[in-house]
Amino acid sequence: MKRNLSLLMLLIGFTLLNAKDYQLTSPDGQVILDIAIQKNILFSIACNNKAVIKKSSIGLQLDGKALTGKALQVRKTKISEVNANIVPPVPNKCAVIRDVYKELVICFSNAINLTFRVYNNGVAYRFSSLLKKEVMVNGELLNLQFADETSSFFPKEDALVSHYERMYIPTQLDTLDETAFCSLPVLMDVNGVKVVFSEAAVSDYPHMFMYGTKGNALKAGFPGYVTKAVPNPEGRDRDQIITAADYIAQTKGKRDYPWRVMLIADDDKQLIESNLVYQLSEPSCIDDPSWIKPGKVAWDWYNANNIYGVDFKAGLNTATYKYYIDFAARYGLEYVILDEGWSRTTTDIGACNKAIDVKELTAYGKAKNVGVILWVLWEPLDKDLSILELYKEWGVKGVKVDFMQRADQYMVNFYERVAAEAARQHLVLDFHGSFKPSGLRRKYPNVLSYEGLKGNENNKWSRLITPEHNVTLPFIRMVAGPMDFTPGAMVNCHKQNHKISFQRPESLGTRSHQVAMYVVFESPLQMLCESPSTYYKEDETTRFIAQIPTVWDETRVLDAALADYVVLARRNKDRWYVGAMTDGTARHLELDLSFLPDGKFDMQLMCDGPNAKRYAQDYRLKTIEVDNTCKRMIKLVAGGGFAAVISKK
Repeated sequence: MKRNLSLLMLLIGFTLLNAKDYQLTSPDGQVILDIAIQKNILFSIACNNKAVIKKSSIGLQLDGKALTGKALQVRKTKISEVNANIVPPVPNKCAVIRDVYKELVICFSNAINLTFRVYNNGVAYRFSSLLKKEVMVNGELLNLQFADETSSFFPKEDALVSHYERMYIPTQLDTLDETAFCSLPVLMDVNGVKVVFSEAAVSDYPHMFMYGTKGNALKAGFPGYVTKAVPNPEGRDRDQIITAADYIAQTKGKRDYPWRVMLIADDDKQLIESNLVYQLSEPSCIDDPSWIKPGKVAWDWYNANNIYGVDFKAGLNTATYKYYIDFAARYGLEYVILDEGWSRTTTDIGACNKAIDVKELTAYGKAKNVGVILWVLWEPLDKDLSILELYKEWGVKGVKVDFMQRADQYMVNFYERVAAEAARQHLVLDFHGSFKPSGLRRKYPNVLSYEGLKGNENNKWSRLITPEHNVTLPFIRMVAGPMDFTPGAMVNCHKQNHKISFQRPESLGTRSHQVAMYVVFESPLQMLCESPSTYYKEDETTRFIAQIPTVWDETRVLDAALADYVVLARRNKDRWYVGAMTDGTARHLELDLSFLPDGKFDMQLMCDGPNAKRYAQDYRLKTIEVDNTCKRMIKLVAGGGFAAVISKK
């Protein structure tokens, strides 16, 4: 009997080494997690026989009591395996997600539980409490120690009040002191093994930040519980002066805390293919999500409403937005957005400015099968969520909520309250000036996208949106979830002839580089940032973009190297789409079409033109016949790109 029980425990990848040491392996046996319960809780991780994370301490402090010492009396443990499918209502990456892992739950005698999960591509853990009364969370301990000298792509922050728009700076961890900190996700490279650290299922709790230690480690930190937030008299309508307590949350005593997620990959392609944050998030609470409509959006703010060749004065008026709706209808775009300026004031968001009639625009759009999305500041919406019911009455289809710039407990709860009320009103959501995705989009699938990154809008005031930045995002920020980068710039330049213009922005990299973003960058709500007048002039490019969907049944990363290049293929129904992008280095990359089913296909491709090296807007568009035996060399100039639509003949 004892022999059979031991054999069963080994088969499910869990070994009780002694009274308080445990080991859990991934389903494929390649990721090994060791846990030690001593005076505190320690864990370490190895991948493919390489040490990745060495003994790292974790803990939780509730009502001034830390989970250490005598509090760590193990009452019981529970082990299990899961092999299931998840079907997302909005398939950001794929229509079916395989959810396969092994789990260990350690139950302590003080009504605190600790759960570990090990996947083939990562490890996650979270605390749970079974207490009857509300608790104060003083802090959460995580001291993440790496096994060898570690480099990082570090999204360094200046303050905890942040919109998460950061560059990913190559940094040696041991050069970071205790004052240096970053938002999540953050990537570490340990002897060629990549670790992307983030979180999932964050609810009624602040987001985590990671701080330097002067060593080969990072430790957790959190924004304090906000006790007071008042408008900054010297700032804009979206700036606040924050007063925070020395604790991080007040919350229910019986609850699960957020998952701490470590995506582990020894092949850069695995980072882009991961769904781990989504898998660890709470299931959807929307019973019937059939009304949720992903799609592409004609966006006004980037191009400053520079409409031309018309017989009316362009600006924040009804005539201009009817022009946007006509443009969207012509190219089959699902939405237009009315960004800042449509409302009477930025804080009076229940009334239109004198030159705009939203009801007239929604009716006009409905006749052309184009929905209207409205931009709002978060704080006036927070004061009166019933405004969402008013928008629904106007015929609006979605809301872009902006300038939250915080990640404390109150703000996390605001996101969820907005998501719940928007779902009741059948409105889709896009969060800007926001933290990164951390699970809400699974619980409320009407949350289609997040900003939380440096995107194309930065072209209006900087040269930071480089091709290298663009091919870094898929390996780090996109691991957390969809990103509203707002691609589609038509004024394309190389560094030597790029100029900064707020009213007429220019992008760095080629035209094909921008077009490839529609395949490479994930966002069920995907913007077209350029002026419709310019898109009309560039009809060939616009028609190519318009046929690319925003949700996917299947994703395959064909070739990729962090911050260097990416080549991937995505399927929507019976069509395949290919996107390739490179950094500031010209490359020849092989496109192997063996992923196609049998038969002949037409591949319409857009690639860098023969003069794209000098003139970034130069491209070639052609159609060739291919099948699954074809291998084609893609030639990318510096900052270049490639996109293709593959259809059955």
